[in-house]
Amino acid sequence: MGDRSPLGLSFTLEVDAPSDLPYDGRRADALITVTARSAAGSAAQTPSAEILIMDRSLSMSGYKLEEAKRAMCAAIDTLRDGTLLGIVAGNHQADVIFPTTGGLARVDAWTREDAKLRVAGQLSEGGTAIGQWLARARRLFATVESPGTVRHAVLYTDGKNEHETPEQLGEILTMCTDRFVCHARGLGEDWHYTELLRVTEALHGTADAVVTISDLTEDFTRLMREAQQIVVPRVYLGLRLNSRFELAFVRQTRPVQAELAARQQQDGETHVPLGSWPAESRQYQISLRFEPDSLTVDETLRAVRVTLHAEFPDGARQPCSESAAMVVCRRSTPGPGIVPSPHLTRVEDERELGMAIRACADAHRLGDLDRADRELRLAIGLATSLGDTKHLEQLREVAADGPDGRLQVRRNVSRGQIQRMGIDSTKTTDGPVDPHHLPPHDSRLPRVCPRCGTTSTSPTAKFCEECGHRFADAGAAGGPLDGS
Repeated sequence: MGDRSPLGLSFTLEVDAPSDLPYDGRRADALITVTARSAAGSAAQTPSAEILIMDRSLSMSGYKLEEAKRAMCAAIDTLRDGTLLGIVAGNHQADVIFPTTGGLARVDAWTREDAKLRVAGQLSEGGTAIGQWLARARRLFATVESPGTVRHAVLYTDGKNEHETPEQLGEILTMCTDRFVCHARGLGEDWHYTELLRVTEALHGTADAVVTISDLTEDFTRLMREAQQIVVPRVYLGLRLNSRFELAFVRQTRPVQAELAARQQQDGETHVPLGSWPAESRQYQISLRFEPDSLTVDETLRAVRVTLHAEFPDGARQPCSESAAMVVCRRSTPGPGIVPSPHLTRVEDERELGMAIRACADAHRLGDLDRADRELRLAIGLATSLGDTKHLEQLREVAADGPDGRLQVRRNVSRGQIQRMGIDSTKTTDGPVDPHHLPPHDSRLPRVCPRCGTTSTSPTAKFCEECGHRFADAGAAGGPLDGS
């Protein structure tokens, strides 16, 4: 497929969708893979603006604040000369501590040292209002006049967002969407993972747990280096729908799961912001609604035409890839007779796994240990079935044998482990893993059915006692656990 190269990247997109729709179906889904590659011979650097947001609330006092200052200074040192820089210090309000002249300052040897001095002088006081921090960052980014500038922010917090309502945060996130990209880090154990996921989902960033405070410096340094690899400030998924279809939702499915709710209309085409881009690949799921009777049986038609658009160096939004179509045909066969797409099935199963992990984390936070245990067993079964070694290992780290021989969340598990588990629940693997590469099943632990989540009474069970599902390694006790 042909492509164009805005500012050093060439974009391609692929549409993967089952062409056959069941006679009684009302939904058509597709997976869209977008790949950006560095264009040969392009050495130009995209102008960039960076805002560092530091939590200076009272809970940051002492060692945490000193380590955070060290991380901020390391991030400043990592920025290349010429980057526009601003630093926001936040508690229940937000103050711009650098530069003091308004707007953003261009990084050079002098401004770099000045910025670090401003960071070093911060003291801890007050509460936490993340929305205020983001609103101040938005106003700073608005002072950048050069079109085509990458606008990137990072923030950390060690506490919950207690000094503004969820509705207030939501209003600010709506104003910030498509204005800049923001990565968020939870420092220590006393923050709330859902708040950070809400921020990064709206602002196309990543969220991570930094449970060991001293790890923040390495993490921020890496984030700054990655930010300097961003080439295209804004990319949009353009969807031109057939009049018989309506857009139900758009989700990012790889490398992290995120609901993409923001939509814009451009000349009869729906544009969904995808954030800024380095050279990498991401995957999206689109879902369309339709009335079955509006489609003639065996008529092939284009449900949607997909095109990528990018912000070019002059600030103009233009197509940056050739279009691709999602072509469908309503068949006379009812739903169960149509073979589902294995790729879409996997995406749905991964989403269910993420929901089970978050439900486990939330139930544990609320003290509902019975529910946390049930969700843990379900998540382990789903991760096993998917061959998702990363999540499976993480889940097993928090699992232990219960009094009844069934798996349960360890009663001494730390809040930090639960927070990390919740944050990582949105991260997805590249694809299925060979069952033989899964962590070996501990023969002392009962099996968890990947189909229904039921825990067996025996660790050597060959079949699920609830639904009859046959374990893949039946007859090879102690072998790899696989539910495929």
